[in-house]
Amino acid sequence: MGEQLFPSGAALIFGATGGIGQAVAREFARAGSDVAIIWRSKQDKAEALSKDIAALGQKASIHNCDVTDAESLAAAIAAATATHGRIHTIVWGAGPLVDQVHLSQTTTEQWRRAIDVEVHGFFNAVQGVLPHMRAQGGGSIVHLGSAGDLRWPDKDGLSVAPKAANESLVKGFAREEGKHGIRANSVLVGVIEAGMFLELSRQGVFDDVWTTEVQKNLSIKRWGQPEEIGHAAVFLASSKAAYVTGQQIAVAGGYGN
Repeated sequence: MGEQLFPSGAALIFGATGGIGQAVAREFARAGSDVAIIWRSKQDKAEALSKDIAALGQKASIHNCDVTDAESLAAAIAAATATHGRIHTIVWGAGPLVDQVHLSQTTTEQWRRAIDVEVHGFFNAVQGVLPHMRAQGGGSIVHLGSAGDLRWPDKDGLSVAPKAANESLVKGFAREEGKHGIRANSVLVGVIEAGMFLELSRQGVFDDVWTTEVQKNLSIKRWGQPEEIGHAAVFLASSKAAYVTGQQIAVAGGYGN
């Protein structure tokens, strides 16, 4: 029997049906944690992921939620807590497919949507879980951010700017909640061969010129794998990182170095 990395209970994962989110959920299961899967529109992927987690020997539950709706968010958190008894970790990986546009060309509607999902969603989700975590003697918040926090990537402002606001919130939650045994950290996500990157590549947004330019800024000359984000998220949430809070780990191949 290996080391116990988590208390009994589940990791509550927002954005679990995305390409990266699915891999993160599976890594938590492999590390011995049950998983509460939050889904908005991809019920089939949520159900398939639930079966994968069960096959890994862990309990999984699925909960429908629109993170921009306060009642929906509260209901999902309550259902996950009731199902698993404890939520020891919240992983924030929710976010829409991001239009690649310069800030000068960004519409008010695009900007409001990005802030509403990424920032208001993250803030409300964490606020909703904090009373439960305090009552249970602690917990962990893991935010999936952007390596664009280290070096600005052209046209990716609708992702990078909202996530940058969340980086400040991570430090705030870490500072204020540490006395309750709650830690907060962030994984800065680089170009990962999954999810949004693959979809935008299929759409022709990321062409050979883009690839060449981005790889010039990488120390490790390959794209990352979604499991590598999972490894970092699991570490930050686990007992191995019990004295780590308010920190960032960039899983980005040296982007921004």
